[in-house]
This record gives sequence, structure tokens and C-alpha cells, in this order.
Amino acid sequence: MSFPVYGTGLVMGLSLIVAIGAQNAFVLRQGLRNEHVFAVCLACALSDAVLITLGVTSFQQIAALLPWLDPIMRYGGAAFLVWYGAKSLHSAFHASGALRVQEAGSSNLRTTLFTCLALTWLNPHVYLDTVVLLGSISTRSPGYGASFAAGAATGSFLFFFALGYGASWLRPVFSKPAAWRILETIIALTMWSIALSLLAKM
Repeated sequence: MSFPVYGTGLVMGLSLIVAIGAQNAFVLRQGLRNEHVFAVCLACALSDAVLITLGVTSFQQIAALLPWLDPIMRYGGAAFLVWYGAKSLHSAFHASGALRVQEAGSSNLRTTLFTCLALTWLNPHVYLDTVVLLGSISTRSPGYGASFAAGAATGSFLFFFALGYGASWLRPVFSKPAAWRILETIIALTMWSIALSLLAKM
């Protein structure tokens, strides 16, 4: 274990994950609603850890062997993000009763986890950040890939659990349906902008 390399992985992992995206918006929403927060945070963090490990160990080989994977992930991810954005916008204008923070547990755990994992594994940006970028950066420290991967994975765990449980501080703000409508609209626009950026790169 090299602690300087571990620290580098931690900083790089946090710097890539902090930007708002599909994953982060979903975790924030679940944290504000106090719905399945631990399960969602754990699913996101474990998914990142798997992808980071994959990137550090074999991202170069994957890119060479599966050149068709990129367009498939882009189309599939864009389609899912468009659908989820439409769902969020519908909630912003028509589901005012579901926007109350007090209605914790109204979403089924299986459905919540399915949505969470889809937002993670069908989003090419996640692969770009974890497999490609972090995998590439890890090559700068030959022989210490495990330390780098451990640091980056730690960053994911820290961020997702801080975001999920830290969202509780914002609950007084989101006790009003109007604040939830604004958040749902922002989430919808975020999903659609990511989908457009994916299609624009085809």
C-alpha cells in the first residue's frame, strides 16, 4: 500500500464524481425523501468500486476488444435518461402529493435499486470517469494500481454517503412542494442535457 498513491486516487475520484449527473441527482432526491438511502448509496459506491477496479486493471484491453460497446452504451444510456427526465418532469407538475418529504418509503426498494443501477450502468459518463479516466491516470503509478483503486473507491463511498445522508440538512427547504417541483425540473433538465451530449458525440 502506497499512501501517496492512495491519496492521489482519493482526490481524483472525488474530483470526477462531484459534478452533478444522473447518479448524483438520484442520490440527492432519495436522501431528501429519506427513501432507501443506505441501499442507494451502497449500490452506487459498490458499482463505482467495481468499475474503478475494472479500469485500473484492464481498461486498455477492453477498449481494444470491444470497439462496438461505446455506441451501444451511448444509445441505451441516452434513451433511459430521456425517459427518466420525462418521469421527473411529470412528477414536478402532476404528483404534488408525492413530493412531501414525510412520505418516506413510498417507493418499492426493488424499483428504487433498479432505477439506481440503471442510472449507473447505462450511463456512458460513468464508464468514462471510472474505467477510462481513472484507469488511464492509474498507469502513472506502475505497480501501485491497487492503492490508486482503493483511494478512488474510498472517494466514491465518502461522496455518495455524504450526499445521501447530508441531504437531510436540506429537508426544511424541501418541505414545500414548490421546492420539490424545482428540484424535479432541474433533475429532468440534467438528464436530458446528458442524453443530448451523448447523442451529439455519435
